[in-house]
Amino acid sequence: MPESWPYWIAGALALFWFVGAYNRLMRLRSAALHAYAALDAALVRQLDFVQARIGEAEAPASPEPASGASLNAAAGQLATLLATTRLRPLEPTGIAALGTALHVLLAAWQRMHPDAVISFEADGTLSRPAPLDGNDEPFEGVPPIPWPEPSAAAEIARSQFNLAVAQYNAAITQFPAVLVAWIMQLRPAAPLH
Repeated sequence: MPESWPYWIAGALALFWFVGAYNRLMRLRSAALHAYAALDAALVRQLDFVQARIGEAEAPASPEPASGASLNAAAGQLATLLATTRLRPLEPTGIAALGTALHVLLAAWQRMHPDAVISFEADGTLSRPAPLDGNDEPFEGVPPIPWPEPSAAAEIARSQFNLAVAQYNAAITQFPAVLVAWIMQLRPAAPLH
């Protein structure tokens, strides 16, 4: 029996390490899921804002009915993809489709209301499209999105989701944790661009 003590100790240490690494990955995955929930709520508010303006624009005769129809179709597509993505928010194909639908909606909104878009930085401050005082500072990170609703909540939520996804993806590719991720079949997630 005394000769088996090192094997029992090594086994116990391996088990504790595995459980600790798994818990860390699950914490990071949970943080990404919570960040998606906040992003989903912010995108629903943006969608509600757009759909309310579509309803207002349809009451009087609109000068560009094709723009209104494309905006309405883009809003419907985004609503459908939001509902689908809620089921698997870390699925890369779903997030890519959601990002495409979001950009289609925002492009249609910008065509219909070119002066009614506001860009925010990831921390919620207003974005400046041109550099001030002639300073050409290199852009870092993901470019801000011009949002229809004058609120920074969507851009902040998108930034937090992308950060949580980046942390989760980095954790599942680190050497010891990659074994746990492979055993538990944890896949990388995709950020929303």
